[in-house]
Amino acid sequence: MVPKRPFHGDSGDGTDSPAQDPKRLKNSAIRDVLGLLSMQDMVTRIEPFLRLVVRDEVERTVQRVLQFQPSFRPSFHQTETSGARGLLLQFVNRPPATIFTGSNIETEDGNPIRIELLDANSKTLVTSGPLSSMKIEILVLDGDFGLDDREDWSENEFNANVIREREGRRPLVTGGDLNVTLRAGIGMISDIIFTDNSSWQRSRKFRLGARPVPKTCGEARIREARSEAFVVKDHRGELYKKHHPPSLDDEIWRLERIAKGGASHKKLAEYGIHTVRDFLQIYEINPSELRKVLGCGISNKIWDIIIDHANECVLDDKFYTYFEAGQSVGLLFNSVYKLIGAAFDGPMYKPLDELAPSQRALVESLKQQAYKNVACFILIDARDIFGPSRSLACPQSQSFNGPNPSLQQIEFPVARQGI
Repeated sequence: MVPKRPFHGDSGDGTDSPAQDPKRLKNSAIRDVLGLLSMQDMVTRIEPFLRLVVRDEVERTVQRVLQFQPSFRPSFHQTETSGARGLLLQFVNRPPATIFTGSNIETEDGNPIRIELLDANSKTLVTSGPLSSMKIEILVLDGDFGLDDREDWSENEFNANVIREREGRRPLVTGGDLNVTLRAGIGMISDIIFTDNSSWQRSRKFRLGARPVPKTCGEARIREARSEAFVVKDHRGELYKKHHPPSLDDEIWRLERIAKGGASHKKLAEYGIHTVRDFLQIYEINPSELRKVLGCGISNKIWDIIIDHANECVLDDKFYTYFEAGQSVGLLFNSVYKLIGAAFDGPMYKPLDELAPSQRALVESLKQQAYKNVACFILIDARDIFGPSRSLACPQSQSFNGPNPSLQQIEFPVARQGI
């Protein structure tokens, strides 16, 4: 039998040879060309961006190298003029981590930002002399300024990190405290408002800076101040901002994981729970029923997050007492109905941990009864807690101004709680 001769493009084993098939060669060449064109197009699109990034990084690197050269940046502690001493401005407290446009800048606890003029060597406040009442200017700095943790810098370095408004925008900061006169070496600023967010910065953060107004400080070298870095967001985010810590009178959606107008917010509102105070009071009365109100739509983990956030509240000085008719025991509750003390046949309330086991059992029973009669809670002054015991009868004829009336409309079955 004569063996079959392989034709052109046949490998001899009955399979085609891709390397010699003209059609496949053509398709392969087309794919290569298309891939080449795609790569060229991609390079054309990316090249301007890469050039910008590289140029920016080179400029920053050169600037930092020059700043570290002794010939370009003399030591701050060296006097630059005869007779001048080393002084520095310093931010004493820090702005919050997040600031919203349109809001005055203040610390987390609501206090003004404080700046002091210090002696560079002794770090003591300069309270006298002409410089203790000089004028300072408040500016915005790049959030990256200070990442190297250096406590000293040149005037040129500071000025190079000053941030101005974006083209076509309003001034980046406005307010009456952009220029402040020190009093005994201290300046307080609060009337400063950002008009733009910080998202357009590489670091996405700003810092505040303070420097002497040249006309007031003469020739003395005074090192400028820089604050901690912070994020500035558009004021629209303030509408949905969660509070840390929350206030008792905050609306309930200020708590973590409760969205404004969301399902949990609506469910709680249907049960008359509108504020954090309402939430915590019901949590003390019957936590299991409150958990049912929120439903299975939230996990136990989210439930724990909500409770932990609510418990960050700083309680006010409201206290309530409860007396059951026929009993010589008075119960003392704080502003969120948490039992904190009891009085037995006497004028003094005792903390729960000082009660005898038999007294605790009685107090537990009375507490459950008290939670069924919240309308009988009596609001008292904090000064009366350790004063004479009140009447044991519930004052039904007395006008009630204690617990939130909306809470009395909720019929929660009382679950037994531990003390």
